[in-house]
Amino acid sequence: MTIVVAEIYIPTFYNMQLSSVYEYLEKRFNRLIRIEGTLLYLLQTVLYVGIVIYAPALALNAVTGFDLWGAILSTAAVCILYSTLGGLKAVIWTDAFQAIIMLIGFISIIIRGSVVMGGFENIWRACEEGGRIEFLKFDTDPRIRHTVWSITFGSGFLFMALYGVNQGQVQRFLSCKSVHEAKKAIFLNLIGLELLTGFALLCGTIVYAYYQYCDPLSYGVVERPDQLLPYLVLDIFQNYPGMPGLFIACVYSGSLSTVSTAITAMASVTVEDFLKPVFNWSDKTYTWISRGMIVFYGGICILFAYLASTLGQVLQAAISVLGLVGGPLLGLYTLGVLFPFVNSLGAFFGANAGLAAAIWVFIGSRNYPPSPEFLDQLSYSTENCPGFENATTLSPLATTSTVTETTSYTPPEANLYALSYQLYTVFGFCWTVVVGVLASLLTCGWRDRKTVDPRLIYPFFDHWIFKCLPESFRKCMTCGVNRRSLDEKNSADFVSFLQ
Repeated sequence: MTIVVAEIYIPTFYNMQLSSVYEYLEKRFNRLIRIEGTLLYLLQTVLYVGIVIYAPALALNAVTGFDLWGAILSTAAVCILYSTLGGLKAVIWTDAFQAIIMLIGFISIIIRGSVVMGGFENIWRACEEGGRIEFLKFDTDPRIRHTVWSITFGSGFLFMALYGVNQGQVQRFLSCKSVHEAKKAIFLNLIGLELLTGFALLCGTIVYAYYQYCDPLSYGVVERPDQLLPYLVLDIFQNYPGMPGLFIACVYSGSLSTVSTAITAMASVTVEDFLKPVFNWSDKTYTWISRGMIVFYGGICILFAYLASTLGQVLQAAISVLGLVGGPLLGLYTLGVLFPFVNSLGAFFGANAGLAAAIWVFIGSRNYPPSPEFLDQLSYSTENCPGFENATTLSPLATTSTVTETTSYTPPEANLYALSYQLYTVFGFCWTVVVGVLASLLTCGWRDRKTVDPRLIYPFFDHWIFKCLPESFRKCMTCGVNRRSLDEKNSADFVSFLQ
């Protein structure tokens, strides 16, 4: 993901000096496509931020007993306040501080958990014996929830959508001093992302090892799987005053950094894409409107936090929501950046086909849940829980959805509904690109390919890595667009990056 975003999307958007990434869609296609892209982004972000607000409220509820909806309101209020007063600069600086808090929280849990369990080797051994460690699961069946392929391709396309064409991230790239600095920023981000993800996974191994003989969920001391880690913190830090508070700060740091970025970005695209093209107001007026939009979107996200409580596990719900809209959005931009012959009709039909297909599969999966064989269900034990007899059952943690009434009929398309939620982004992306390309060819988009502004097309085969290919082939692959020869420039950029 990092290499693709750094080499394709960042240079294209940065060199155009966009305020909103959706300006690109209007320049490449037309205003209708820009509005559709903006609406898709707003839909995705509002749904996702609702989940992000809901997640730490669950943790606070588990640790302190604080009212769940009171926690949701306070989370949103704090985030709206500093985003409104400080703008993008406040968001970036608070995000940097919050990342440090998250790292400290994770490291504290890993250290204390390892001490309690007599060393991390004991934790790892317990997870291996319990079947929790899987590195080499290469099943090619796309219905299986988690395999090397589903996670590699699913997460890869998901993060390309998040970092390549999402206003919340692109506005950060555009604030860098140069393309070189923007590329360096995303590679530095990769290091931090790997650390945070790796530490989170290690915390997961500690949760399992610590509770391997008394699952808190089945014992009834927690209500949802997402409350297991906060409950662990209460257990292992019960004699360390302040540490549960540090954990809550860690959880809220992750939430606030995401929410502040999202509502600031939504306010920005609303002003840039809907208001500025219509109204000729002063910069001061737009500043106040932007602050008002931050408050407005914060309120909308609170409402969607209620919807998040019905979507199941937080992580799976977040990935599903991001994939449903992220795939078609990524496909829409990819049609514009890499396919010179794609026209506005192709982009319109492609984006709508991708979105419809992704939503269709998601709704189908809620009505016809996948078979247990695809859900990675593992056993858990309650043999050491007080008052429980020796018992081992299938874990409910892998259940993705429930059906309110039993039906004996399963439609043939149920196999498609069983598609792993990790692959929603890939599914929507493929539909968008395939339908967009076909629709453009059927509507004679090929005829207008030479009139496309070359600044809007990424010269893929002009990149230095393709310099060994015949010139005639490279020229053919540009579809006749008046190419900018970037061989020397790209080589210089690459050498500069290595230095």
